[in-house]
Amino acid sequence: MRAVITGPLPDIAARFSRYLTSLWSHEALVIFTCECTGRPRKVAGNREIVDRVTIDELDALKKSTDLGTVVDGVHILGGARRPLWVVRDATDTLLVIVPKRVQPEPPDPDLIVALFGFVATSIRQQVAQASPDYLAESRAASSERARTIAELTEIHDATLSSILGTLRSNDLDDRRSRITASETASAALIALRSAGDADRALSEEAVTTAFARLQGELRPLLRHCEVEIDYVEPPADGRPLPGEIAHAARAMVRTIVLAFGAQPVLARLRVAWDCDGDNVLLEVRDQGSGAIDGSALTRQLAGRLHTLRGRVDIESIAGWGSRVSLVIPLDPPAARPDEHLLSTLNPRELEVLAHLTVGKRNKAIASELGISESTVKFHVASVLQKLDVTNRGEAGAIGIRAGISPDATMVTGARR
Repeated sequence: MRAVITGPLPDIAARFSRYLTSLWSHEALVIFTCECTGRPRKVAGNREIVDRVTIDELDALKKSTDLGTVVDGVHILGGARRPLWVVRDATDTLLVIVPKRVQPEPPDPDLIVALFGFVATSIRQQVAQASPDYLAESRAASSERARTIAELTEIHDATLSSILGTLRSNDLDDRRSRITASETASAALIALRSAGDADRALSEEAVTTAFARLQGELRPLLRHCEVEIDYVEPPADGRPLPGEIAHAARAMVRTIVLAFGAQPVLARLRVAWDCDGDNVLLEVRDQGSGAIDGSALTRQLAGRLHTLRGRVDIESIAGWGSRVSLVIPLDPPAARPDEHLLSTLNPRELEVLAHLTVGKRNKAIASELGISESTVKFHVASVLQKLDVTNRGEAGAIGIRAGISPDATMVTGARR
């Protein structure tokens, strides 16, 4: 299980599937969590099944399964009725397994619930921590999904609107067939448009909801501190936040509040959020000694800010207090041709690529990362293969275009 929960979050379903194979043979496995805004479905196994799984199917399975239970039965998945094992964890994360016909017996309920509990808890913790690696992958996936949905919606909207226009024409005589076809097309059009609403519900948070969750997350951090906190809520009509932005904003504010709490004297905190339409604006200020360590805090925030193209401003005045303000753009940058290739790199490979962008050789990289030259050579070969390039210079150029540098990955590497 350590191997399952350790590694890139997008591949956790594949790792869990490999682990379960020795216990229960299965054709496909799906993990469904609303917390991962970029990829709420994590899949492994038969592509004929997992590529056809819809959010509506998973929602229906979730509603029919009680928390902490295992359901064994025939249900619709991937557009067909199949025997399934369904587990709904206490975190409201769903596991769906398509067993092989040669193994009709369901798994031990207590064991599968316990094993999936490790996985579901790991997913929740990784999302809550909002690491730079998670944010980059989630933002790329969110952008790609939004683009695909927009294209499909435009195509089907035009098609169904054309059908409606034809059927409503007075040139057609069969009134009943026109009415029936018109109602069918109208229902399909409504369902199509609601699909976009459902996707937004999964991938966005109202700015007021995100701020309310922040308040709940800060209470345990300040439980033992005699400090007065003023919360300045964002406007109720503010633009919704992409899920990865909401997670990152809360994670960074928690980091800032902990930095303020490390001061010898802290009497009062003010936490404010706002939204100007293009950015979410965060500010934390105090009435204290003004002894906050701005350099250390900047390093702690650097990884997430770089990933989201945000910026930070820290001011401290001795005897008066400190102020930290963050500006995070709500829209991702224009997609880069190499973006999908970069998402295939694991955290260590990204670190190696960062050093390739500044022309470092294997020996220097090994010294910097504290690993052997042979290990660096292995990682470099893997980077070249995944980026589909033939030499270090081409790989470095891709990293430079993506804004990857040793400084940007320093915080992530130190944390590991």
